[in-house]
Amino acid sequence: MPRVPSGDASFIHTLDGNFVDNAGRTLLLRGVNLSGSSKAPVNQPSQVLDGFWEEAKTGSQSFIGRPLKLDDADEHLARLRGWGFNMLRFPVTWEALEHEGPGKYDYEFMDYTIEILRKCKAHGFKVYMNPHQDIWSRFSGGSGAPFWTLAACGLNPCAFSATQAAIIHCEYPIPASRNPSEMPAMIWSTNYGRLISQTMFALFFGGSTFAPKCIIDGVNIQEYLQTHFANAFAKLAERVAAAGDLLDEVVIGWDSMNEPAEGLIEWGDLNAYPQQQGSTLKKGTVPSPAQSFRLGMGQVQTLDNFSFGSMGPKRDGTVTIDPNGIKAWADPSTEPGNVHPHWGWRRDPGWTLGKCIWALHNVWDVESGYVLQPDYFAHVPGTEVEPVHFLRAFFLPQYTLYLKAIRAHHPPAIAFPPPIPEELLQGRACYSTHYYDGLTLVTRHWNWFNADALGLIRGKYSTQLQALRIGERAIRNSLQTQLGYLKADATQLGALPPTGPARYPTIIGEIGTPFDMDAKRSYGYTDGGKYKGDYSRQERALDASLNAADGENCLSWTVWTYCSDSSHPWGDGWNMEDLSLWCSDDLRAGEADRVPALRIPSKTSIGSLAPARASSLTISTLPAYSAPYASSSTSVEEGEASQYESASLLSFLTNGARAVRAFCRPWPIAVVGTPTNIQFDISKATFRLTLKVNAEDIPVDDDDDLIPGKEGLCKGNSLPTEIFLPLVHFASDACLSKALGSYAQDQVDDSIDVGQEGNSRSTSGTTTPRAYTSSTLTLPVTSQAALSPVIFKDDWYDVTVTASEGRVELLASEQKLLWFYTVPTDEKEDKELTIEVRRSSGAIKASALGLGYTSENRARDGCAGWLEGAGLLSEGWCPEGCSIM
Repeated sequence: MPRVPSGDASFIHTLDGNFVDNAGRTLLLRGVNLSGSSKAPVNQPSQVLDGFWEEAKTGSQSFIGRPLKLDDADEHLARLRGWGFNMLRFPVTWEALEHEGPGKYDYEFMDYTIEILRKCKAHGFKVYMNPHQDIWSRFSGGSGAPFWTLAACGLNPCAFSATQAAIIHCEYPIPASRNPSEMPAMIWSTNYGRLISQTMFALFFGGSTFAPKCIIDGVNIQEYLQTHFANAFAKLAERVAAAGDLLDEVVIGWDSMNEPAEGLIEWGDLNAYPQQQGSTLKKGTVPSPAQSFRLGMGQVQTLDNFSFGSMGPKRDGTVTIDPNGIKAWADPSTEPGNVHPHWGWRRDPGWTLGKCIWALHNVWDVESGYVLQPDYFAHVPGTEVEPVHFLRAFFLPQYTLYLKAIRAHHPPAIAFPPPIPEELLQGRACYSTHYYDGLTLVTRHWNWFNADALGLIRGKYSTQLQALRIGERAIRNSLQTQLGYLKADATQLGALPPTGPARYPTIIGEIGTPFDMDAKRSYGYTDGGKYKGDYSRQERALDASLNAADGENCLSWTVWTYCSDSSHPWGDGWNMEDLSLWCSDDLRAGEADRVPALRIPSKTSIGSLAPARASSLTISTLPAYSAPYASSSTSVEEGEASQYESASLLSFLTNGARAVRAFCRPWPIAVVGTPTNIQFDISKATFRLTLKVNAEDIPVDDDDDLIPGKEGLCKGNSLPTEIFLPLVHFASDACLSKALGSYAQDQVDDSIDVGQEGNSRSTSGTTTPRAYTSSTLTLPVTSQAALSPVIFKDDWYDVTVTASEGRVELLASEQKLLWFYTVPTDEKEDKELTIEVRRSSGAIKASALGLGYTSENRARDGCAGWLEGAGLLSEGWCPEGCSIM
């Protein structure tokens, strides 16, 4: 690792493909999107029609209360911190900033956002802001842009459902007979293949090229929209900067627009939709762009219809759509004299309302329905040979405008873009990408087979059969391989040769799994409620995804999502998505009232990333989290109250959490050197970290201010590698029995083999007793030989630690293990070190954590059960619930 430039203690660098703290340690930033519910105002989740259009037309709906209610924020942030998270992706929609009209900003919401960011700071989080959108806007079936942007483009949003220009949740399936609870999983994403999304993104990125007649207030619609978008987020950045002590200390960077689409740009033939599955889901009706044009003008069309099964999309007939003459385009009477009476813009006379803009540009003929220029968007208009390149010619100029507007107020902001040239990045960037297990997401089922979907899309296989993966081990390996593809893409960031090492780190900005699997089985909606609270299938799916970020990938990530108002009937409150890691409907009966009151200390120490601090928040009877890197001499009062702290913390962290064992997992927070392999086995509660270290990795130690609290952390002029060690996996029997009472009986998972060594309470190493808050054991500093394991077993933990060298210190109340070792000073080669941590008495049963799982073992029915009984089915072959024959 090269020497880091000097800077403020809280500063995070992006060097050699990693996040790096100011002492030169490699950082992993892991956390959650806060929050999916920020896509809509507090009182207007996507299923609610009442007031939807009325408030849209006046721009009166405020987003204050997103992502959290201020009064509840501490409780939720303490939970997230206790899960080990140190990074938040913070979605904010354009609509939330500028809903009242062009250039009219909601400063009250911006100030509210600042208050939430101050809460995030108090809890020790780093944040990157995300300009969030899905399929353009809430009013085109997604989230993001204000209502007035659609009106500015000459559209009539109230007609979108009738023309299938967009599928809108609160009007699903049609306004006259709406039943939003029946909206199929992920059907909202098919809007990327419908008229509004395709048109709005074509105008936003390429209006000057493809729609030169669309002039409003004297400028092309592209400039009009892009300028308002950039200015709105620049205004937020300016406000955050003016608030003081938030930029870099909390807000480290700004994401690019969430999941932008090309729209029609680069479309080869407007008479056809893609035959191969790409980024746009085929489910339900699938129109070609030409069919969408005709529907938008009120013409009857017969569309292909697709179902999505375990083998992907399949055409299963046709559906005829009759808009009954209703048009998706605004009537000329809505703008007397070409001036909008409410929004105030003046439209150029050459832009005729009431007519499809693509007909206005002679792409097709309305009367005949004939497409005159089927390849209009594939080439630069006026040429026949110059192909369109979306990323270079259209996305990059927009992103340049946006990033310059942000950096005018936050100069060292880390950019989180797709691959773009270095002149924009200026050494401050992170490759940001998303990954979901698509089969599980769309089918809402954890299957016994899957596919290398990313490899298939990228042309690595000639047939779908070659991409097929059967059995859980193969699926897990495949997911890890696919995230490896994405990590390799980072070599393109900054225009480095793809074969060279990545200059910038990678973060998986969205990753997760649905919790409403199998007809909401886990909510008690099936089988007479037998499986209520059983998230074992979701746990396996989410563990497979997050495990994919481990291994040799060693990736940062932010899970989608955490919604404080998640519910079983409506999920995340947006288009029937249900991916929140926590839900109040899953609070254990009788335990909600036991959540202790919260208080914030008068002094907080934030400093470096220091995920060691579960939080600077103090929860009554929960551990009083110390400043980052608290001295091992720190102690709390002995006695029953302090003994109960671990139990209270464990209860708090598991109550309402879903598949908590999958996402609350051990991982290296800050590494002296570079992590090369991370392994965690839920079924065995075993964590193993391998790293490499050389002379360049000697932590900077000439300035005590580089790492806040370093004077309590530094041992022998060295800084440690820090590992998050969750109680969820490594709590002692004593902690479990106090946390959940009868749930904790028989907590050792007897389905797991526990070796003789794991039951030992003695050790050949040296242990130093701790006063409830920390433990220290010393291992030989220079020996490379295998060492005898050392066991810690008390009111907090029950762990066996084996390190290749060095010494470790356990800060129990912060759920953190510190590992000190010697960094070579004159060796040319990298030195490889390993550490393994496992629960001494075996993995904790789900029942001991109060998780409500019906079985610790996978269900083995039908053919699978027969094969297992015959000894022909190996472990990990078939996921829980799989039933064949």
